[in-house]
Amino acid sequence: MILWYDYYMRGQSDNLLKSKVLGLRRSGKTYSEIKKSIGKNIPKSTLSTWCSQVVLNRKQKKRIADSVKMNILNGQKKALVVIRKKRESHLAEIDGKIKNLKNVFLDKSVAKIALAMLYLGEGAKSRKGSLMLGNSNPDLINLFVHLLRKCYLIDEGKFRCTVQCRADQNIPELEDFWSRLTKISLNQFYKARIDPRTIGKKSLKTDYKGVCRIDYFSADIYIELKKIGELLSKQV
Repeated sequence: MILWYDYYMRGQSDNLLKSKVLGLRRSGKTYSEIKKSIGKNIPKSTLSTWCSQVVLNRKQKKRIADSVKMNILNGQKKALVVIRKKRESHLAEIDGKIKNLKNVFLDKSVAKIALAMLYLGEGAKSRKGSLMLGNSNPDLINLFVHLLRKCYLIDEGKFRCTVQCRADQNIPELEDFWSRLTKISLNQFYKARIDPRTIGKKSLKTDYKGVCRIDYFSADIYIELKKIGELLSKQV
């Protein structure tokens, strides 16, 4: 008798809950709003089954659709925040692992090896009497000229620069940027080269500074860097 009564009361409770759900749905509430209102985490599939016969008007359907879209956007924003925090934490961990390398270039031999590897990876190898390296990355160009000056007694007059850019870019501004970065006088800049493929096309990257090509006329430095690379490769 007690078991039957418990079963009966449970059924009554379920019917009351279902009735509340249907009432909320008829008023145009989303499933998320319904669960929050009744304070129970009912599966969405169950709510969908219960409310399958509920007819909503156009205004209610639009409100629900807009609410679902907003919930999706909010969920995506929260996910991006979590991803960004994880990435920041990961990058901070990597910074901690390599911070002891920040003074590595104080050793001139290490700096020269770094310069050789940089040049053999990015520089021109067909010009026997000089070095030539071009890149659009200001950090890489800055590193190249910094290492050259650190490792060798440089004749500043032997530097030459050439800016290679898009047709709609401001050449004087680009040359001024690269001159200040490399500390090479504007008087030592060759005439800028415009990529003919970009004529009539708008540049999309506003921070793009073109390509800076550095020439330094020294056959001895070129040969030495090349031999350093050969020496290291033989050790491997």
